[in-house]
Order: sequence, then C-alpha cells, then structure tokens
Amino acid sequence: VVATDNLKGGMLAGKYLSTRLKAGDTLGILEGVPGVPALDARVNGMLAGLGSLRSQIKVVSKLETDCAQDKGLSAAQDMLTANPSITAIYSACGPPVLGLVQVLKTQGKKPGDVIVVGFDALPDEVAQIKAGWETASVAQFPAKIGSLGIATLYRAVQGKKVPKNVDTGTALVTKANLDTPEVKKVL
Repeated sequence: VVATDNLKGGMLAGKYLSTRLKAGDTLGILEGVPGVPALDARVNGMLAGLGSLRSQIKVVSKLETDCAQDKGLSAAQDMLTANPSITAIYSACGPPVLGLVQVLKTQGKKPGDVIVVGFDALPDEVAQIKAGWETASVAQFPAKIGSLGIATLYRAVQGKKVPKNVDTGTALVTKANLDTPEVKKVL
C-alpha cells in the first residue's frame, strides 16, 4: 500500500490542536464515515496527538459527515446549536469544513472565534485558511502517492522486495506557512 499514513496525519492535527487548546476547552469532531479505517485513523490519530491534554478537554460532539459538504453543514449546525461556545472543531475530511464555515458565518461568528482544523488541504480549504476561517489543515501529497506508487510497483514487478506499506507523508498547512516553498509544493 502506497498512501498517506492517516494515523500520523491525524496525530499532526492533534499535536497542533494541543498547542492551541487548554484545560477545560471543548472540542467537536466531524467524522467522515465511521468504520472506514483511513477516516477512523484520522480521528484516532488526532485524539492521540492531543497527548496529555486529551484528558483535560471535553469532546462535546462527534458527528458523521460522509465527507460531504452538505452533511458537514448539517452536522456543524447541530454541533454549534448544542454547543454555541465550542472552542475547536476537527474535521476528518476537507469538504465538511466548507459546510462548517458556512454555519460559522450564518451564526455571526468571526474568523478565529472557533479553532477549525481539517484534513486534506483542498484548494477551497486553503482559501478558508487565507481568510482566517480555517486555522489549519493536514495536507497529503497526491503527486508523491503517484510517483512512489509507480516506483514501488516497478520494483515489485522486477522481483525486488518492497515494503508492505509506504507512507507518502503529510504536512500541516496554516496561514503562517502558506507561502513557504515546502507547502507550495503540496498545494
């Protein structure tokens, strides 16, 4: 398997959140599709990445979105209606973040009122990071998935030993690093 290590990517998000949250804060989670290993790993990784802070914050809501913008919007409405002073929301997929941003705007929130961390760093997410609505997103490396996939396949058909899993890496995208060469390569 040549792909993103979603657990590591989730941990990257959790470590970032642990620098922004404090004891007593609240966290909502917009899941993708529960039971899909890659998406579950993103959520479990994020929770693990919180480290010791995990026991000091409260997860107030965990709703599935099927990784769809419209379902993210609906879940975010429910989450924010029940928890209007929520501190942070993590989304295991990019499209639900876009629905969440719509809800934040309609509820009169301002950029930065809620810490929003996503996963995918889609172009529309990057626009929301630039605008201040999304705080960070975990980027994958699609070109690297393709090139390492082909290289690994080539080695395998030559009869050479290849690893069972090849992690293609992740990077955290924030407003502060959007213009760096490392991040521009992945976007």
